[in-house]
Amino acid sequence: MSPRIHPTAEVLSTQIGESTTIWQFVVVLAKARIGCDCNICSHVFIEDDVVIGDRVTIKNGVQLWNGLRVEDDVFIGPNVTFTNDKFPRSKVYPSAFLQTIIQEGASIGGGGDFAGCYHWQEGDGRGRICGHPIRSCRGHRCRQPGTDCWLCGAGV
Repeated sequence: MSPRIHPTAEVLSTQIGESTTIWQFVVVLAKARIGCDCNICSHVFIEDDVVIGDRVTIKNGVQLWNGLRVEDDVFIGPNVTFTNDKFPRSKVYPSAFLQTIIQEGASIGGGGDFAGCYHWQEGDGRGRICGHPIRSCRGHRCRQPGTDCWLCGAGV
């Protein structure tokens, strides 16, 4: 099925996957790539050098800047903020923007801020990390959403 694009959205990219829905007042620049079966809610801005995987939900008011990679099955809550420049200055641009990778199955709650001041660390891929400085929190990422958890057997 073709992507569904609201008439008030400004979508310059031709790389939009099948069954993706793009709602009102979304801006997608020409070189952005969006996978299949995604839901891009209203008032989202997607810059040129952004790659979004399949089955991704991006809620209202999110801006995705150059260098962002969003893998499959990711949820980004409303008003989450990313940045790609540790030391932003007006009319002074870095030689290269920071790259951020949101890994498969990640869920980012509403209002999260992701800036150059965060220090990320490698984990085992199951746990949740939070805080500043970053630390391990309880829980783990379920690999099969909507079914019993493969690790602990809990219903999801």
